[in-house]
Amino acid sequence: MSAESTSQPGTPEPAGTGSGGRGRRRKARSTRRKALLAVAWTAAGIVVLGGTGAGYLYFKLNGNITSIDFDQVLGSGRPTKIDNGSENILVLGSDSRSGSNRKLGGGADVGSARSDTAMIIHVYRGHKRAGVVSIPRDTLIDRPACTDSHGTTHPAATAVMFNSAYSTGGAACAVKTVETMTAIRMDHYLEVDFAGFQKLIDDLGGVEVTTTRNIDDPQSHLRLEAGPHTLDGRQALGLVRTRHGVGDGSDLGRIQLQQAFVKALISRVEHVGLLGNPKKLYDLADTATKAVTTDSDLGTVNSLADFVNGLKGIGSSHMSMVTMPVRYDAADLNRVLPQQAKDRLVWDALKHDRPIPKAATKGTATGEAGGVVAP
Repeated sequence: MSAESTSQPGTPEPAGTGSGGRGRRRKARSTRRKALLAVAWTAAGIVVLGGTGAGYLYFKLNGNITSIDFDQVLGSGRPTKIDNGSENILVLGSDSRSGSNRKLGGGADVGSARSDTAMIIHVYRGHKRAGVVSIPRDTLIDRPACTDSHGTTHPAATAVMFNSAYSTGGAACAVKTVETMTAIRMDHYLEVDFAGFQKLIDDLGGVEVTTTRNIDDPQSHLRLEAGPHTLDGRQALGLVRTRHGVGDGSDLGRIQLQQAFVKALISRVEHVGLLGNPKKLYDLADTATKAVTTDSDLGTVNSLADFVNGLKGIGSSHMSMVTMPVRYDAADLNRVLPQQAKDRLVWDALKHDRPIPKAATKGTATGEAGGVVAP
């Protein structure tokens, strides 16, 4: 049954559970340092408070923000902006393998950059609810030709992993790839590196989650017994990048963990007391603005604060999360392929500001994780 027959615009349906493609175990890989990319959106919320400062503190925070003018880099070939009151935000994370990231990443592949998780956040008309679509990094796609922010042109490629867009041409190529896949213009871009993610969690005082089973993953250095926990930055980073400590070891299973953690993180930001603690407020704002890269429209503290003020009514209970419909590649179970007809149901729903229909995620590959619930 389609969402249109039962739901009103701006009221996303719960994420589909999927009935097919579950439980496939995939081969172990070398350790990858995963940053939870959606935290950029939450981190930006802290800037609303930090942006109330003046003078030196304001200009320091303003100078922390890195931004990219995607209109200039990508040119006029982008999808037409949708004028129905909704917004689409591409949220990515980066592992530059340098500085603090190099220390966390073990020093491998210095100078390279990866983006291993991606989420499209669709803010519905009225800015009271949001839908989140996770794009698996292992999805084989046709990557369009693109020009990066340094002016270097990269040729198109077929049947390559989705996350190769970022590693090839950075944020600009990632945005163009997503817009080509979805035929939807990304109104905004937010990116966070995992060193900033870890420090942000520590500055927040940790994030509460409950594990329903033991987690023991030597690759992500995470050991948790079943029960409630307040995760520090190191543990949170381990949780969002673990694949082998819980579930079937798949990237799709890890996405389920990441989505559960996003809701726990948003709940933490909603309830943490900052107004009575100016130092903690500033530390959080300083960390958040250093950690994020944005599109040029969000490239100042004021514009970022205005943007997030428009989202402050969207709590964790008002977010619907799904994974882009995919199926396992029979030739290589470490890869997944888009389910194009079902994908189109998702993208059309977002384009027209409608809930994602349950039919879009029914019978798709989901992996298996579980084990973590938000408070």
